[in-house]
Amino acid sequence: MLKTLRQDWLSNARNDLLAGLVVALALIPEAIAFSIIAGVDPKVGLYASFCIATVIAFTGGRPGMISAATGAMALLMVTLVRDHGLEYLLAATILTGILQIIAGWVRLATLMRFVSRSVITGFVNALAILIFLAQIPELTNVSWKVYAMTGAGLAIIYLFPRLTRAIPSPLVAIVLLTVVSIAMGLDIRTVGDMGSLPDTLPVFLLPDVPLNLETLMIILPVSATLAVVGLLESMMTASIVDDLTDTSSNKHRECVGQGIANIGSGFLGGMAGCAMIGQSVINVKSGGRGRLSTLAAGMFLLLMVVFADRWVAQIPMAALVAVMIMVSIGTFNWRSIRDLREHPKSSNVVMIATVIVTVATHDLAKGVLTGVLLSGFFFAHKVGQRFVVRSIAVDEGRAREYTVTGQLFFASAERFVNSFDFREVIERVRIDVSQAQIWDLTAVGALDRVVNKFKREGTDVEVIGMDAASATIVDRLSEPDADPTAGH
Repeated sequence: MLKTLRQDWLSNARNDLLAGLVVALALIPEAIAFSIIAGVDPKVGLYASFCIATVIAFTGGRPGMISAATGAMALLMVTLVRDHGLEYLLAATILTGILQIIAGWVRLATLMRFVSRSVITGFVNALAILIFLAQIPELTNVSWKVYAMTGAGLAIIYLFPRLTRAIPSPLVAIVLLTVVSIAMGLDIRTVGDMGSLPDTLPVFLLPDVPLNLETLMIILPVSATLAVVGLLESMMTASIVDDLTDTSSNKHRECVGQGIANIGSGFLGGMAGCAMIGQSVINVKSGGRGRLSTLAAGMFLLLMVVFADRWVAQIPMAALVAVMIMVSIGTFNWRSIRDLREHPKSSNVVMIATVIVTVATHDLAKGVLTGVLLSGFFFAHKVGQRFVVRSIAVDEGRAREYTVTGQLFFASAERFVNSFDFREVIERVRIDVSQAQIWDLTAVGALDRVVNKFKREGTDVEVIGMDAASATIVDRLSEPDADPTAGH
């Protein structure tokens, strides 16, 4: 226990603190932007980012992963805020946390095993594209000074590590460009132009909503959607950070941790949030590995917006755009483009479809759902194609034995039925399923159809070799008059 605490909190303290500072600076404009998207005051997003990052540092299952207010969650809040106001959003945020805790307790994170590598790759690539596209407004219809500052920021980010890696290069870029902007009096967009920063600490409050069934019916659909999208994005981000750091994480604990963090956010006047892949990548690339980096991000964020708001407001957006462009470049899986020639076409279709749907809808959940459904379709098709039925004549042509090999389920059931010659004049048919597995109701129905068709032709039927699992399914689901297990 003590060893784990030391590993999570103190093994990389210096780098975690510096990485947390970089993440905090990147969180400020995004939290303000997400608040604007949701239709609430900027302090709602800033308080949410502080609370979620701070709480998840202790309760989360993935050290070094950053959670805060996110765009994907903000988009789901727009209608609720517009129709019912901020107080209902705070209540929905608390209910979102409760649902996520329940999801963690019932171990819903195990569903992640149904998400294929192609879907994860598509998710990552789509997110990289969305992060880059989100920077376009900051680079449109602006003066040459903004392009110069953004170019200088990228140069510092990529060249400074050649001098030293003691200080994260994104932090150096932000500080230097801010100093240059102030010293030269550049008339360019700054963090302060995004919205007013809060000047007080958040306080505990109860949402001012009626505690009745009507309120529950209003917030439950929104909360359920927020809970699903938040957990999906968090689980995907955790898997990506696992790969980046070559470590594992506790996904069930992460579900519960996200829930506790969102409950805290709702009680402190914040909106619901989840893991952020962009900031998590910034954290990892800046040297952050432990829980201290996540805690530092939350604490630095609060300290800066409340006590150093005068200075933070002067950070040029061009500096933060440079950091986010670096994140998008680093996030995109460039190898996946080269692998298009080598990987199976079905995997490529899944990956590309995930990217297209995610980018087109700006909804990560829809993109991942599309990828998962396509993966399931291609898998079922592939397994169904490997299903074979062979036959040989026995007893001097008076009988025929069919040997079934492969998985008998909805995708192969029709092929199974079409493999038999029901008009052949013979006395007996033996169907050997010792090399097959019967999986579902469609498969049982197909076996019933075959048995019944042979019986109608006056042919005796015997099914042999059925394993215990298949026999159990057949006994439970087959039609009584078919008796496909006769002879088993």
